[in-house]
Amino acid sequence: MQNFRTQQESFWAGEFGNEYIDRNMSEELLASNISFFSKIVAHTTNVENILEFGANIGMNLLALKKILPKAESSAIEINQKAVEVLKNNINKGHVYHQSILNFKVDYQRDFVFTKGVLIHLAPDALNSAYEAIYESSKKYICIAEYYNPSPTSIPYRGHEGYLFKRDFAGEMLKKYPLKLIDYGFAYHGDSNFKQDDITWFLLSKEK
Repeated sequence: MQNFRTQQESFWAGEFGNEYIDRNMSEELLASNISFFSKIVAHTTNVENILEFGANIGMNLLALKKILPKAESSAIEINQKAVEVLKNNINKGHVYHQSILNFKVDYQRDFVFTKGVLIHLAPDALNSAYEAIYESSKKYICIAEYYNPSPTSIPYRGHEGYLFKRDFAGEMLKKYPLKLIDYGFAYHGDSNFKQDDITWFLLSKEK
């Protein structure tokens, strides 16, 4: 049994997290993710290892494997059912079955990212997540989340207190010595490669 300090962690570790798996497993999503990450990876060099915070079953990492086939993939995931699938999707690297708020950095990776994960964390836990993300990265950090210039909470599938929008990347840029390399937006209405209105920011530790 994992020890959680927020209601959001318990929410995603439990039945709701289990149900999320079935909604996010398709060839169409994989194709969209390949298109999505190709735009981001184009701005990087020499990425040999990757770490995803909140990977679910690994659909993002599967896409990155197509783009960077030689890179080692690792993931942190809170939901047990998702971890079981994730381990089959990542046959190299590490799968950490735990909350990202409890993650202790073992070694730094070239490319560390979140995609649709920070939006589901308790706002007062974000600084712990930011620190773990920053300390885990050797070179690049990608933050792909719902953007809003000021913090706001919106209902999520009938639940209150489980979806937050804000300027996550901007907060990290203010908190740490990072450089903004590029940013972009993926629209839910794209005719070929739909994403869920995600705004991405690629940051670098390189001066």
